[in-house]
Amino acid sequence: MNGDNRTGALGSRGGPGGEDAHPTEPLPRMTGFPAPPTSAPNTDASDNAAELTQPIPTVGHGPGNVRAEQHTEVIPSVDDRAERLTPDPETARAQGDETSEPRHSGGKKSLLKASGSMAIATLISRITGFGWKLVLAYTIGFSVANDSFTVANTLPTSIFELLIGGVLTSVIVPVLVRAQKSDADGGQEYVRKLLAASGLVLVVGTLVSLLAAPGLVWLYMGDSDKANPELATAFAYLLLPQILCYGASALFGALLQSKQIFGPPAWAPVMNNVVILATLGVYTMLPGELTVNPVRMTDAHLLTLGIGVSCGVLAQACVQLPALRRTGLSFIPRLGWDSRLSEFGGMTLWMLGYVGVSQVGLLALSRVATAADPGAWSIYNYVWMLLQLPYGVIGFSVMTAILPRMSAAAADGDNERMVGDLSLGNRLSTVSLLPISAVMTALGVPIAMALFSVRDGIGSVEQLGVALAISSFGVLPFAITMMQMRAFYALKDARTPTLIMVVMTVVKVLLAIGVAGVLPEESAVLGITFTNSFTFVIGSLVGEFWLRTRLGPLGTRRFLSTLGRTLVASVAGGALAWLVSTGIDTVVPGDAGAVIGWLQVVFGGTIGLAAIFGVMWLLRVRELQPAFNRITGLLRRR
Repeated sequence: MNGDNRTGALGSRGGPGGEDAHPTEPLPRMTGFPAPPTSAPNTDASDNAAELTQPIPTVGHGPGNVRAEQHTEVIPSVDDRAERLTPDPETARAQGDETSEPRHSGGKKSLLKASGSMAIATLISRITGFGWKLVLAYTIGFSVANDSFTVANTLPTSIFELLIGGVLTSVIVPVLVRAQKSDADGGQEYVRKLLAASGLVLVVGTLVSLLAAPGLVWLYMGDSDKANPELATAFAYLLLPQILCYGASALFGALLQSKQIFGPPAWAPVMNNVVILATLGVYTMLPGELTVNPVRMTDAHLLTLGIGVSCGVLAQACVQLPALRRTGLSFIPRLGWDSRLSEFGGMTLWMLGYVGVSQVGLLALSRVATAADPGAWSIYNYVWMLLQLPYGVIGFSVMTAILPRMSAAAADGDNERMVGDLSLGNRLSTVSLLPISAVMTALGVPIAMALFSVRDGIGSVEQLGVALAISSFGVLPFAITMMQMRAFYALKDARTPTLIMVVMTVVKVLLAIGVAGVLPEESAVLGITFTNSFTFVIGSLVGEFWLRTRLGPLGTRRFLSTLGRTLVASVAGGALAWLVSTGIDTVVPGDAGAVIGWLQVVFGGTIGLAAIFGVMWLLRVRELQPAFNRITGLLRRR
């Protein structure tokens, strides 16, 4: 599945399918330069002079669809080169609490400014990725063809992550920076050897994957007569070359990041999505329809969709070349081994274990879905894509702001300050994501009607909406789990996140087996979407337990206070949104469809969110007070 297209796994971020069907972000970099000198601890989380211990996190390596990455959410790394930040007194006074942001004292672009630029790129990537998935649904519907394409499109990102993805997007950057600083040639020789070694692994992996395509498809689809393994295999032959393109894109992004150039890697997935949208435009103009029985490799529809989507990932890699060329780095590979290519072996094995275990859970859900109703797997992927949107836009921004502070505290050995930052990140995620989760629960079916009721009639769309409603509770646990993962990585612990993923995957596989054995086939998609969200609840609880063992008390009482008040407001606002939606459905004539769906989403969502934040204001939710104070100040000036 492509990423942010995919974000995951592997969460932000990915190839086609990245953000739509699966979660992705890169595994964190745990090593690099020596830690900066420790400074006196300061328990005030808002006034700490945070030291940035890592380059800006990557935004992902693929278009906005859902993929395995979205499920593995690879964690961004933190550069160990320290930059001093000093709080902006004016901002601190205006905000009056620990949510105030530090300002760069040296005149360079601040972390938050650079992260803001990448957040815009991520938002556009997710919007365009979401757009091409919508167009795909309108074009081929929730059908066996969509399921077959989605399974095949999952394979390149999954295999890439297992081969070398976590290393290229995470572990290798600190080594690149060190080579550029310490080597007499500015790291040129090391880069050439890296290109050769990475290219060799990717070429061999791609060739083996192409030979094993039928077997890989069988792993995800099984022998069910509800699926079409022949069509998925045909797509796989056209899509698996993306492994090379993903590798090139990730490697180019790492090289640019090592030079402190973040724009091209952040915007590259947008180019991927644009190419895919153009491909779907060509697809819609082709006469006839995709032939499913029999499957023909010469079918123009099959070739257009498969080759066009792969060209999108190729464009994602190539668009970074001009910026990379300006750095002066050589692109001529050189065979040979450098000890720095293996010095992170232990850490890399844990990260690859993290990715591999997450794939087991994804495979279990895929087999249940493809054995159920046709279109169930594509519905699952669309639901996961919708759940990823609030996290990708809001949760990612919260973590981008918190990560440097948390990493600096970990480098200083200041557990109290680190716990304060972790608690702040969880509380900010709560007040921003839980209201959206409540509205998505209340308006799941209208959201689906507004976005998808074009091609396949009301049945599949209503099922998608119900699946969205019953799984929206997982948005906040997912964000908290990812925040906890970042805390462990800031502590240079890659083992515990992998163990947490093992626990989550065991739960996911057991629940998937239960879904297949207990629920009727037409309800299987509801079971697997619920299962996916529930495993993040388990992950957040397990992460809380192990972090408490490692760091001591985590400020749980304060977090639960914020959670409780926000939950009360969210339930009230969600109920109001549902009442408004029901009223519109009763008053407006006509059958359910896109028009009524949009009316319900716009009016129900607006009124529901307004009510939620109004109740939160009455309940004095502290984390929102800076925003409330700023709004009331503007109103008074008028």
